[in-house]
Amino acid sequence: MKHFKDTMAAVWHFYRDGFRNMTWGRPLIWLILLKVFILFAILRVFFFKPALSGLDDEERSRVVCERITGTPAGPASDNTYNL
Repeated sequence: MKHFKDTMAAVWHFYRDGFRNMTWGRPLIWLILLKVFILFAILRVFFFKPALSGLDDEERSRVVCERITGTPAGPASDNTYNL
C-alpha cells in the first residue's frame, strides 16, 4: 500500500511541476476545466433530457427490458413462447 501511495504522489508531483513550469500551463488547465463543464453541465441540461422521467418503477423496468432485448415486455409475453 505504501508503494502505491508513493507512486501516486510521484505522478501527482510530475504533473503539478510540469504544468507549473509551462508558460501556458494555467490557462490550459482552465480551458480544459471550462470545456468539461460545458460538455457535462450545459449540454446535458439543454440537449439530453432524461428518457425515463415521469415513469414509475414498473414502467421503467418494462422500457429498459424492451430496449435491451428488442421485444415488447408485458403481460402477454410473460412466460409464453410465441412460435
